[in-house]
Amino acid sequence: MIDASVALEQLWAQAGGDPVALERIRLTGADPMLPTEFKIGTAASAVIAATALAATELWRLRTGRGQSVGVDMRAAVAAFRSERYLRVDGQLPPDVRGALFGFYRAGDGRWIQLHCAMPHHRDGIVGFLGCEGTRDALAAAVAKWSAGELEEALAATGLPVGMVRSRAEWQAHAQGRAVAAQPLFEIVRIGDAPPEPGGDGARPLSGVRVLDLTRVIAGPVCGRTLASYGADVILVSSPHLPNAPALVMDTGLGKLSASLDLRRADDAERLRQLIRRCDVFCQSYRPGALARHGFSPEDVAHIRPGVVYVTLSAYGHTGPWQGRRGFETLIQSVTGMAHEQGLGAGADRPQHLPAQVVDHGSGYLAAFGALIALARRARDGGSYLVRVSLAQTGRWVDALGRVDGRQTPELTLEAIEDLLAESDTPFGRLRHVVPAPRLSETPAFWSRPAVPLGTHEAAWPG
Repeated sequence: MIDASVALEQLWAQAGGDPVALERIRLTGADPMLPTEFKIGTAASAVIAATALAATELWRLRTGRGQSVGVDMRAAVAAFRSERYLRVDGQLPPDVRGALFGFYRAGDGRWIQLHCAMPHHRDGIVGFLGCEGTRDALAAAVAKWSAGELEEALAATGLPVGMVRSRAEWQAHAQGRAVAAQPLFEIVRIGDAPPEPGGDGARPLSGVRVLDLTRVIAGPVCGRTLASYGADVILVSSPHLPNAPALVMDTGLGKLSASLDLRRADDAERLRQLIRRCDVFCQSYRPGALARHGFSPEDVAHIRPGVVYVTLSAYGHTGPWQGRRGFETLIQSVTGMAHEQGLGAGADRPQHLPAQVVDHGSGYLAAFGALIALARRARDGGSYLVRVSLAQTGRWVDALGRVDGRQTPELTLEAIEDLLAESDTPFGRLRHVVPAPRLSETPAFWSRPAVPLGTHEAAWPG
């Protein structure tokens, strides 16, 4: 059993943080916070506290002043479920997942999850199975396959899918073993550059520029977190790639938003111009995808010596699944989480956890790695690569242990009223969760509203 304070201490030690800084942080609350045995509150408090502490350390390096940090577990869990609490003009935003998303029983009695949230994935899965686009038709088609064979066949065509495994099955799987051999996160020096101060304003990340080339939840949470400490963040989306509007609203807080098509030479050059003046480059494309356009970690470090390149993948950078498409819920399915939450508890089917703990956890870990790398750059110079994966985060959450929480009531919208704020945006009036950490001198907040994709020019402010 690992509590939030111990988990934080372990994260801080792995990152090489000054142990004295831990004296300035106070964590309150305890699991269970949600109806599950997984320690979601512990994970949320630890990674959010780590990012907050790293931000204040960067501020201390520049100003010479420390400050205290507080994280309450209820606020941390609300942040880990931010998309569930979002309201637009008082209404729920459009459903992200769609009717076909979810679990199906295959012909061998095993369960498989089809990730049909994105339109091109939904159409690809329906087309592959040769059935009508209804849940009943999809169920009948899946029943003609064994779960393992269907998983391999769909994955071979680049479609996101995951057979539901037990924890033991995943630990014995080749990719599970590859993930187990990797650390939770990595911060690697990949080039030389002179030391640079971490920002130049009144907030921890004032003057820090972040390029956010991510989608869905995990990657965008990284950029949103850095924005909450004062960074200028430009979300760079591509006009031909689909996005979920509700997630754009929720994770777009604090960001500018530009659109570039990297298949076009002129747009690729505009990205290079942005890179030359950025401090952090965060991307969540599949391994190797951006390298084909000339934006590998080494390419970006050559364009901008001193950059912090953050890369977030589904299954990590080693193992047979390193290039496989993946999403948070698929990680829950293949690693044993969904099996334990549902079938393992006596339910008649797998169930996802009551929070996207892997997505949000990975997003905060990516931000944490970026902040630690910025501090190293300030002291020692250099360009840095930060590596995080959903599967590695899932393994960490699993290792935190369990708590007797099955009968814990849901954390409803009414139960977190004091953790919500409202902002006027082009989407309407958003009601959203506020940043969880409480910093004594430089409060975390978002200075820009969420905006539709491509609202701004691809240029740094000022």
